[in-house]
Amino acid sequence: MLIAFFKGLFLGGSLIIAIGAQNAYVIRTGIRGRHVFAVATTCFVTDAVLISAGAAGLGSLIAQSAWLSEAAAWGGAVFLLAYGAKAAWAVWRPVQYDWDAAEEAGGNGAKAAVLAALAFSLLNPHVYLDTVVLIGGIAAQFEFVERIYFAVGATAASALWFYGTGYGATRIAPFFRTMAGQRLLDATICVVMWAVAASLIVGAMEP
Repeated sequence: MLIAFFKGLFLGGSLIIAIGAQNAYVIRTGIRGRHVFAVATTCFVTDAVLISAGAAGLGSLIAQSAWLSEAAAWGGAVFLLAYGAKAAWAVWRPVQYDWDAAEEAGGNGAKAAVLAALAFSLLNPHVYLDTVVLIGGIAAQFEFVERIYFAVGATAASALWFYGTGYGATRIAPFFRTMAGQRLLDATICVVMWAVAASLIVGAMEP
């Protein structure tokens, strides 16, 4: 069960830490020191709901079909290999991320900050692929109890990332602005993605 938890933790972490508009907004919120808890909680709760829906709904549906379960394993492996390759390419040919492209929340109130966090979380189609489809599909490889541990692990990664990033932004963000920081982040994503993909392939090939 702990293995399932840590697989969920590593997969959830590798999916969530890819720098994008949502994470840039969380980091910028932390740097500004305004509504950090509200923004981090909004992003975390959104992720938790989507991950739970994927693991409970799609995961259970796929688990009932042997061929769907195998297809999800191979599909997830291919996706992770491609995602890891993208990260590897970013390490080899880094492009400076435009932090200023992350949109500012309209106004300075907590409500505006939460609405902006929801927009960054839900208006990105990739979030549904990552949480509901990919995590839900991979969760189907586990038995019911292990599936819960896997989902909890993925959700824990979300909590650690958003709260850690929000409150640690003052120290973390300056490093992420450098090419060395971006390369380290992308290298970590690549290694974790390929490691999880390898475990899926091995599991799918077992009789």
